[in-house]
Amino acid sequence: MFGKLFGKKVQSKEQVIMAPLSGTLRPLEEVPDPVFAGKMVGEGIAIEPSEGIVIAPFDGEIVQLFPTKHAIGVRSTSGLEVLIHIGLETVSLQGEGFEAFVKQGDQVKVGDKLITFEMAIIKDKASSTITPVVLTNGDAVKSFDVSKATTVIAGQSTLMNVHLN
Repeated sequence: MFGKLFGKKVQSKEQVIMAPLSGTLRPLEEVPDPVFAGKMVGEGIAIEPSEGIVIAPFDGEIVQLFPTKHAIGVRSTSGLEVLIHIGLETVSLQGEGFEAFVKQGDQVKVGDKLITFEMAIIKDKASSTITPVVLTNGDAVKSFDVSKATTVIAGQSTLMNVHLN
């Protein structure tokens, strides 16, 4: 704000989250699942994907890859944790239609391919392709701004700017 405060430079910690999928943005409250819509997992946004590729939204580490490959947790180098949950009721697919390109503990750079998925299988066998992107360690978040765009392109569009404590 003032650049300097009492002779010390003030820096605000900010984490940019790039779109991990291409598609149409939807408010989390519109996700047809009470756990995500009720923000029980955390704050965030959802993407109705236009293609079946998930990429790293920032530089960081894979902290969780579900055995069914339907969801992945990534921690940024600044400590922000994000869950990308591909579709709804997709755990029941037991990995069918999903392929992971990383494993837990891997270091990733923004844009690295994490998971591919077959949208036709999800549309046919699960309840929705809508993909929540959720900030799971909200205690580290001071505030965040979601993109005002209606559609995003994976790795090219900013999804959120997160201001960290």
